[in-house]
Amino acid sequence: MRTSLILLSARLLDPATGGFLPHTALAAADGRITALGDDTEIRALADAGTTVIDLKGAVVTPGLVDGHIHPVHGSELTGGLDLSGCTDLEQTREALAGAVRGLAPGDWLHAWGLDPNVFGEQPVGTAPFDAVLGDVPAFLLLFDAHSALASRRALELAGVDGPRTFDQATAEVVCDADGRPTGLLLEEAACELVESVAPQPTREERRDRLAAALRAMAAAGLTGGHAMDANGDSLDLIAELAEAGELPLRLRIAPWCQPGTDADGVRALIEQQGTGGPLWQVAGVKIFMDGTIDNGTAWLEQPDCHGESRHAFWPDPEEYTRIVAELHRAGVPTATHAIGDAAVRHVLDAVEKAQAEFGTGPRHRVEHIETVPDDTLRRFAGLGVVASMQPTHCCDFTRADHTDNWSRRLGEPRASDAWRCRDLHDSGAVVALGSDWPIAPFPPLGVMAGAIHRRPTRDLTQDPHGPEQALTALEALRGMTVNAAYAAGEQDEAGRLAVGHRADLTVLGADPLSVPATELADVPVLLTVLDGTPTHRAAGV
Repeated sequence: MRTSLILLSARLLDPATGGFLPHTALAAADGRITALGDDTEIRALADAGTTVIDLKGAVVTPGLVDGHIHPVHGSELTGGLDLSGCTDLEQTREALAGAVRGLAPGDWLHAWGLDPNVFGEQPVGTAPFDAVLGDVPAFLLLFDAHSALASRRALELAGVDGPRTFDQATAEVVCDADGRPTGLLLEEAACELVESVAPQPTREERRDRLAAALRAMAAAGLTGGHAMDANGDSLDLIAELAEAGELPLRLRIAPWCQPGTDADGVRALIEQQGTGGPLWQVAGVKIFMDGTIDNGTAWLEQPDCHGESRHAFWPDPEEYTRIVAELHRAGVPTATHAIGDAAVRHVLDAVEKAQAEFGTGPRHRVEHIETVPDDTLRRFAGLGVVASMQPTHCCDFTRADHTDNWSRRLGEPRASDAWRCRDLHDSGAVVALGSDWPIAPFPPLGVMAGAIHRRPTRDLTQDPHGPEQALTALEALRGMTVNAAYAAGEQDEAGRLAVGHRADLTVLGADPLSVPATELADVPVLLTVLDGTPTHRAAGV
């Protein structure tokens, strides 16, 4: 076995203990850590083909893994105008006007990242932008990617002139009192009405966008991601990049199971498990139990202030329960999007029922968990269900004074029980952290920082939202290392710096456990290693 990589003069940080290992160097071969020791003994393992890097005291952690990410879908959705920096209607109108000036006649305007908070107390719709957009067909994706605005011309081209009925119970073409569309489309099925008639990028363009996004993720320190999208030809694109040696992240991919999936569809999802290659694999199934609080499609035990968020994503939630049981019996883990308290409770009930009927089995997860009552907290640990959370959503889309759309919709006391990372952790749940990119930025140090400071990324001087729910720096690091490995059932081969574990490594310019939380996102990523091979190497390293 030939040593492929040696790292010298390193500080090896163990996220299990929070301390540094007594070793200063490591060696890797065949994608695994093969030795830990001092510089002299590890250097002796090198031969002519070994890459030897002197880290000059830099900190090495197990490779950082995003617990919830959409690499293919995200690389497609983030094409066009980025509206995420707009904080009010005037800024949004100016950004749209600038983009419109650059369009040729008949061109579509695509935009993404629109925060519903820009509307303030006004209804979310295209009316404030009608004068700017005019006859331009425009599709403006809101930040949650569960809703979008379509201009009057886009609706016309799509033949959307009134309400529709969908298999997805919370999908809706929002209309005014006269039955005319306001431009707001809720959930994927409604958005697809307009997206399907808009110009689409070529396959080569999609491949290039995906490759560029993955390279940027590796440069930010990510070595892996739990990918929640496997729709269309996305698996083919990932396989193509892997075959070409252009896959810089280890991807664990969960295809979707939507309402209306029949027995053959469930069987196909089961048969798909385990397919893939050395760096990517289909493992698990992604299911939606509700939508989002911001657009009134979450499933809450008590309605929001508009009387919305009263229904599950599935027209018959018991059909979801039946499918979870079938997947559980087949040994397939599920990752269920559940934002509202009623949705979270139903997922836990479904897992409990499946375990009672078929015994312990795969490790299930709940994704997002934005609001949960006290009596659900300990059920996560009791059922072995992983809490997969995205703290930067709380940081960037809500406010400490609860004047944001999310908090206003929920009202008190629920707005004060936001993203209960601390309570879930203290109740014994395994908390895995992620970004949900493209909903929020993917750099993992920013995700960890948000879990610690819970402040708006744009202005870290503002007050934190729910500081009592903050994690410590060590807990945040574990959320993207040991806990991510546990969530994937890979705790015996990933998430630690140990002989025999994967040589997936992130090298940082400072100790992430001692840097102030408000400075953590700016710590330099010096080196990223996947399967024993550098995927990012900063200048001078």
